[in-house]
Amino acid sequence: MVFDVLVVGGGNAALCAALMAREAGASVLMLEAAPREWRGGNSMHTRNLRCMHDAPQDVLTDTYSEEEFWQDLLKVTGGQTNEALARLTIRHSGTCRDWMRKHGVHFQPSLSGTLHLSRTNAFFMGGGKALVNAYYRSAELLGVQIRYNAPADRIELDGDRFLAAHIGNERIVAKTCVLASGGFESNREWLREAWGQNDAGEWPADNFLIRGTRFNQGVLLKDMMNAGADMIGDPSQSHCVAIDARAPLYDGGIVTRIDCVSLGIVVNKNAERFYDEGEDFWPKRYAIWGRLVAQQPGQIGYSIIDAKAIGRFMPPVFPGTQADTLEALAGKLGLDAEKFTSTVRAFNAACQPGAFDHTTLDNCVTSGLTPAKTHWARPIDTPPYYGYAVRPGVTFTYLGLKTDENAAVHFGGKPSSNLFVAGEMMAGNVLGKGYTAGVGMSIGTAFGRIAGTSAARTVQQLERVGG
Repeated sequence: MVFDVLVVGGGNAALCAALMAREAGASVLMLEAAPREWRGGNSMHTRNLRCMHDAPQDVLTDTYSEEEFWQDLLKVTGGQTNEALARLTIRHSGTCRDWMRKHGVHFQPSLSGTLHLSRTNAFFMGGGKALVNAYYRSAELLGVQIRYNAPADRIELDGDRFLAAHIGNERIVAKTCVLASGGFESNREWLREAWGQNDAGEWPADNFLIRGTRFNQGVLLKDMMNAGADMIGDPSQSHCVAIDARAPLYDGGIVTRIDCVSLGIVVNKNAERFYDEGEDFWPKRYAIWGRLVAQQPGQIGYSIIDAKAIGRFMPPVFPGTQADTLEALAGKLGLDAEKFTSTVRAFNAACQPGAFDHTTLDNCVTSGLTPAKTHWARPIDTPPYYGYAVRPGVTFTYLGLKTDENAAVHFGGKPSSNLFVAGEMMAGNVLGKGYTAGVGMSIGTAFGRIAGTSAARTVQQLERVGG
């Protein structure tokens, strides 16, 4: 059988594309590289969707306008974004939830520790795993054909026109195709190449942990590059978060993130601070720290807090290293005790009186300290003391295929007539760098739905011409 739409991938964007195409009457085949028990790509590890809304809606409080969402995105990307495609994503985020509910996705109010997101982000009941399972159930009921353990490794083209996908020696023909098979965050060699070697002779990527799926090897991304598809983004840019150094190499997910960075100080293995822990504003929170740690010796840092911070952040999956004195904490973390205590005492002495409030940009700052801490600066002076060793945790990469409002793949500045792209494979159009909570799911949902619709519409046009 020749399917109308072939969807390559098995995460949120792929599922949205498959569902939309099927709802439009197209026959659909999905190729998921992972076995059934690991299906869903990085989407398994998500928990929310950033969405605009002009008034309070069920789980969303207050309002979050298109313009405010755009400004938040502009801040974190530093302008490295396509405004037209970003605004398209934002508008879709405001209208997709009823459709998601129709396919079995349920939402819940923000939990303690995420209340600052209650206005901007809708949380999935049961997290990303429940969302993925709901979509798969719906796809099966609608008659979408799904193949697991099916890693497509090559796309066959005639110029810019899709002909077939290949799994080894197997050739799978379809009238149209949606590429949604993720980036290359689990491809060690490619990460190594992208990040290169630092001045100390280290290969930083060798010490990265992968927060998401091991199946995102970037095989088709590289294949499309070699085929002459237009690319966008920097291969070294990614959603890179500071996560617990004890996290597993793959699939650690969100529970390995260390959320107390802003409540204390962060030092490197030389026991030196290296960045303003209080710089964060809510859209950007924590998204910068993986990259910062990646630039430190040995690609390791240590988030240090005292007893006053406990209860003010989402606890990680592993308990922190605990000690009753700074000297003892340094010993347990393997840091030079004299240098460490000197760093902490210099920080404490620089803290100015202020009204501490970890829920807003407060007036607790340091004076005469480099780097300064510009918010939430309180002396670390109340035992017990806690330390969390952190490493860069890569969630997804931003190098992708250039696209347009129809989600078409471009070759030489022109859109393909029957090849489309969604999700991580095109996220770099919207996210040139940086990250803000839930926007990856916004992009995947928006462009997954657009790509599925575009593919089905193309099939209908072909049938009319053929008829």
